[in-house]
Amino acid sequence: MRAFESVRVHRLDDVRLLATKSPVLVVSNHTAWWDALLVVDLCVRELRVDAYAMMDASHLESLPFFGLVGAFGVDLDDPADGARAIRYAAKLLTRPGRLVWVFPQGREVPVTAPVLGFRAGSAEIARLARRAVVVPAAIRYEYGAQPKASIYVSFGEPLPVAPDAKTALAGQETAVERELERIDTALVSAAGETFAPIYDGPRNRASALASRMLAVLARPRRRLH
Repeated sequence: MRAFESVRVHRLDDVRLLATKSPVLVVSNHTAWWDALLVVDLCVRELRVDAYAMMDASHLESLPFFGLVGAFGVDLDDPADGARAIRYAAKLLTRPGRLVWVFPQGREVPVTAPVLGFRAGSAEIARLARRAVVVPAAIRYEYGAQPKASIYVSFGEPLPVAPDAKTALAGQETAVERELERIDTALVSAAGETFAPIYDGPRNRASALASRMLAVLARPRRRLH
């Protein structure tokens, strides 16, 4: 909250309602280091779900805090470890109220990149987790008239079940690109989609952050094998 002017989200209520009925796999672009903290805040404070996220093992080792709030590591250069992480993610997606957030790019990529370049893991998770609903999401950090950037998050409609992993992966990437375009339109046109502010302007930031972190750390967790 100290770093950003506002956080604005499209279709947050729809995803919150969806998560009460089905396990949810969120696939999104990965554009900045801040993405992980943003996901923690959205999932715990706004969506109120039992949330997990796949994270590069080297980043998780240097930032072990994320392991306390649901992140699990994957070595992107080790196919065997990648397969293990995919199976683990699919095991998590077995009941309503549980959400797994995946960044299929596997690394931070500028939002201006011409191709998102999704890896195949997210499509494989969707194939194994038959009960899960796949939701695309786009994240963008935008400077305007204020000295600090605002964060825009756009959730898309749940994706249809694909006949194979290749089609699923292409569909996920296209859907995230569509949500990035939705943000672009909202930034330049008054006729764009509404992005509701979940944080907008100053408030008692220290106490709010402390309360959320205590709630997260106190939440019981059960390791799946």
